[in-house]
Amino acid sequence: MTTKEIANQLANYCRDGLWEKAQKELYAEDVISIEPYATDDFEKETRGLSNIIAKGEKFQNLVEEMHSIEVGEPIVAENSFAFVMTMDVTMKGKGRFKMPELCVYSLRDGKVISEQFYV
Repeated sequence: MTTKEIANQLANYCRDGLWEKAQKELYAEDVISIEPYATDDFEKETRGLSNIIAKGEKFQNLVEEMHSIEVGEPIVAENSFAFVMTMDVTMKGKGRFKMPELCVYSLRDGKVISEQFYV
């Protein structure tokens, strides 16, 4: 797959909330995920596909209701791409809010090797 194809596929999976499917299909085993900052629930940096999948499961368990997910069209370079994703979510015990993030991905050998989120 080309970078553009991977970017479009990941954006579509995100629109549908298919995080684990995207990770298993598009991510490298040694992928790294970097959050904007550490929280009580998540560390700033997560390494390895299995740990990133576990992080996603933890996030899903904290969600009371996902009201909507909006994902912009990817901006694509040779081996990287980015898009804006906004989730309107109610988190257990924390209420409802919108979470807009710039999501930036880097590729190597046709797989995502890093994802980094900016607020």
